[in-house]
Amino acid sequence: MDHRPVHQAKGDRRMRLKDQLEVLASGHASIRNWRRASLILLRLFLGVIFVYASFDKILRPVAFAEIIYNYQILPDPLINVASIFLPWLELLLGLLLILGFWLPGAVLISNSLLLVFFATLIFNAARGLDVDCGCFSVSTAISPGGYMLWYLLRDSIFLLLGLFLFSSTFFRKRGS
Repeated sequence: MDHRPVHQAKGDRRMRLKDQLEVLASGHASIRNWRRASLILLRLFLGVIFVYASFDKILRPVAFAEIIYNYQILPDPLINVASIFLPWLELLLGLLLILGFWLPGAVLISNSLLLVFFATLIFNAARGLDVDCGCFSVSTAISPGGYMLWYLLRDSIFLLLGLFLFSSTFFRKRGS
């Protein structure tokens, strides 16, 4: 097994995905390696979530526009723009998180999206609307409703994970 140093060149904080996976597989038990491994897994998890969430919306923008309309938040002229732009942004952010490119920007924007999604769910729950989320599927089948609590719980977990990744990206100690 190749035992290269964890940090590449001085000042370069990005590690190639292969190097990151080697850190995960190396079996070193230090806290620093566990922290780094957990951040890599968290970044990959959130990246996969964003990529997966984008697929159905990219393939069916009209159905996604209907879901956006049901939230009753955006003005009508922005609904179609959002239904086309948002899934591609999710796909791009997911790929950036998975590949580890432009991490500060990807983490910042993905957390902003998670916060907007969570706030939107809370806003509609407060108004008494039980809107079909449209997060991972844009199925137009009639939903029995009653899933708002599940959406809030799930999105709060995603937001907490994203905030942990955010704090680790922007507020970590230099040299760790």
